[in-house]
Amino acid sequence: MTDKKQSRFSGGNAEESIFRIPPFYYMHVLDQNLNVTRTEVGPKTYMRQDNEKVVLPPEKMITVPPRHYCVVENPVVRGEDGATVYDTSGQVKLVHADLEIRLAQDPFPLFPGETLKQNVTPLKVVSADTALRLRAVLDFEDQTGQKRVAGDEWLFEGPGTYIPRKEVVVDETVRATVILPNQAIKLRARKETEDRDGNHRVTGEEWVVKKVGAYLPGAYEEVVDVVNAYVLTEKKALHMRALRTFKDFKNQTRKSGEEWLITMEDTETHIPDVYEEVVGVINITTLSNREYAVIVDPVGEDGKPQLGQRKLVKGEKSFFLQPGETLEDGIQPMYILEEDEGLILKANEAFKDMDAQKDGVERKPGDRWMIRGPKEYVPPVEVTVVMKRKAIPLDENEGIYIRNIKTGKVRAVCGQTYMLDQDEESWAKQLPPAVEALLTQNLDPLADRSDRGTRPRPDQPRDKTKVVTFRVPHNAAVQIYDYKEKKARVVFGPELVLLGPDEQFTQLSLSGGKPKRPNVIKSLCLLLGPDFCTDIIVIETADHARLQLQMSYNWHFDVKDKEKDGKKIFSVPDFVGDACKAVASRVRGAVAGVQFDDFHKNSARIIRASVFGLDESNKVRNVFTFPQNNLVITSVDIQSVEPVDQRTRDSLQKSVTLAIEITTNSQEAAARHEAERVEQEAKGRLERQKIQDEAEAENSRRDLLELQAKSAAVESTGQAKAEAQSRAEAARIEGEAAVEQAKLKAQASKIEAESELERLSTAREAELKYLREQNDMEVAKLREMAEIETTKFKNQVDAIGAQTIQSIALAGPELQVKLLKGLGLTSTLITDGTSPINLFNTAGGLIGAMGGAASGHPARSRRHSDSSED
Repeated sequence: MTDKKQSRFSGGNAEESIFRIPPFYYMHVLDQNLNVTRTEVGPKTYMRQDNEKVVLPPEKMITVPPRHYCVVENPVVRGEDGATVYDTSGQVKLVHADLEIRLAQDPFPLFPGETLKQNVTPLKVVSADTALRLRAVLDFEDQTGQKRVAGDEWLFEGPGTYIPRKEVVVDETVRATVILPNQAIKLRARKETEDRDGNHRVTGEEWVVKKVGAYLPGAYEEVVDVVNAYVLTEKKALHMRALRTFKDFKNQTRKSGEEWLITMEDTETHIPDVYEEVVGVINITTLSNREYAVIVDPVGEDGKPQLGQRKLVKGEKSFFLQPGETLEDGIQPMYILEEDEGLILKANEAFKDMDAQKDGVERKPGDRWMIRGPKEYVPPVEVTVVMKRKAIPLDENEGIYIRNIKTGKVRAVCGQTYMLDQDEESWAKQLPPAVEALLTQNLDPLADRSDRGTRPRPDQPRDKTKVVTFRVPHNAAVQIYDYKEKKARVVFGPELVLLGPDEQFTQLSLSGGKPKRPNVIKSLCLLLGPDFCTDIIVIETADHARLQLQMSYNWHFDVKDKEKDGKKIFSVPDFVGDACKAVASRVRGAVAGVQFDDFHKNSARIIRASVFGLDESNKVRNVFTFPQNNLVITSVDIQSVEPVDQRTRDSLQKSVTLAIEITTNSQEAAARHEAERVEQEAKGRLERQKIQDEAEAENSRRDLLELQAKSAAVESTGQAKAEAQSRAEAARIEGEAAVEQAKLKAQASKIEAESELERLSTAREAELKYLREQNDMEVAKLREMAEIETTKFKNQVDAIGAQTIQSIALAGPELQVKLLKGLGLTSTLITDGTSPINLFNTAGGLIGAMGGAASGHPARSRRHSDSSED
């Protein structure tokens, strides 16, 4: 502080003897004899004694303007009259380790020992809706007589200006919280206190203030949160839960953990209390006239949940689910049954069914019954809908398997519209996997014989509850076995087979491929033919030549009586393999006794005789019949004969190749001769065409030369004529262009002159207008300045006052008179040395003045009065 003051000092060195202290300055001087420091206050000239030392050079006094304050540490002690108190040695008394707050006053010096702890600071202006949180650091009693203990806190609320005290510190500025409509603030008590409504609050207690406007928290209150109100509508409700026992806004006691709903009927907006929480917003549940719902654990009339019970609510209705209530399976549509529909119901508990009859039917738990349409049905809470049934329309060729769940009997219903009752269910008929595959492939046994095993399986499996159907094609038969009756029946096509519940197809597993392999062809129906099959067999001749034969057989079943022969055709499981083996054995036996050359020449006759046999007249029979299953082979076709031995095959191939070469060479020679003849003819036609083309070219060249000569003559004549015409046209165009150019130049000159004249006229008018407006503005400015000066002078005169002006005018002469009186002069003459003075007239005036003075005081009084009037 001393360094700061020393930096502001401008009165010379502290060791000087003379100090000029300006007004409103002070300095500290130490009397080294008495060891007392005193304060010297200006304006004065201080002469330092030898036993004195300047501790603080001249320093400017502390000036506290209005609405400001400063803090002085170690202030002086003042008496009751405000005078400074000194001790016996002449030293000012100080209150050490104390503070003094000084407000607006006259400039004052700091006495020895006093320090400026806080510079001059503006007073704090507390605006409206704000406050200062004050805390007492010393015990004191305020202006109202209230005692404050150290540690107490209170608010200084605005609007106002806070005057600080040394016993009080400002902790913070508290601003009011604005509570909007549909808002509230949650407060918490930091200490035991009373709120603004006079309610006692304990430490940590929370409460809600809902009054709209600005709310300024108390000294021991803090704002926890701003709570927004929940706006309730006809379609929304609040699910609340109590955090502790309290009374809600309807003055109803809510226990801790209790849950309830607040709807629009209770209030349009709701601000949660501190002891309740919003679990969620519940949307209204609306049921149409075709809907219903089952409420689980419904709330009773006493407001308590009925655990384990269920309540049916039918539409048309809107309601809110109470806490703890849930909808079983949500909102469900009403069962609307058509004429061909029904519902299977099951009773969960005993009740009286009023929908069955007028008087009602007593239902026991576990009862099952069925209702049929057309009707609308809403199941009561005692009833469970097992399933919905719909009548199944069946054609004459369609059917379903039905099993009675009480007796277990299975039956098939075909060719009618049927609805299962409460004691029936659909039964799935199981088939062997191979039969299932044959049915799902949906192959035609006759047309799709070549596609066996190549068609992919369908994506949708067979409906096992429907009656199995199979279309038997024409000239085919199917064997079906009934395991319950232990009987078989054969169905000849064309026919549609419907399997009963206990019937199964007889699957055929036939040989196939070349050569024949067993179990290649799977089929459900047996083709009756006529058809053919191809087989490859290996034979050996008498001279041990091994040959491979590919033969084709035509066959059919001889069915005369379907009743007797029907079961006979299915007696041989693999009739193809059996027939091929029998034929092959006969052929091998016949060929074994024949030489290769004889067989190569008479293969067809040998094989036919071996297969069909010879009759009594040694002729080959026409058919070969299998009596076991009435299979008849009508013909044998030898498709190929190939030697199995490689050497035999090579020899045979060489002979065949040689014959082919001879035939090929003869054909090539004939073709070559024909080609040469055609070529000679073409050359002759080409030469003749070339001569004709040259003659035509010469004729065309002659025509061209004639046309060129004519064109040259026309060109020379037309060029001269065109040049003459063009020169004449050019001269005419140049003349017209010159005339037009002269006209345009004249018009351009006229336009330029007119535009220049118009521009000069416009410029002169604009300049005259500018000068006129400038002069008007200057006159207006001078007039306004004169008015302003007049008004200013008048305001100054009015502000100073006539008496003040008179005092100022008289101040100079009166001061001169007083100075002359002080010097003992009766008259004086003052000049600046530049203006000449007539001394004779002046002397006469002086004599006259003396005479006037000798004549008495009236002249002096008159002069004084004149000066006063001036």
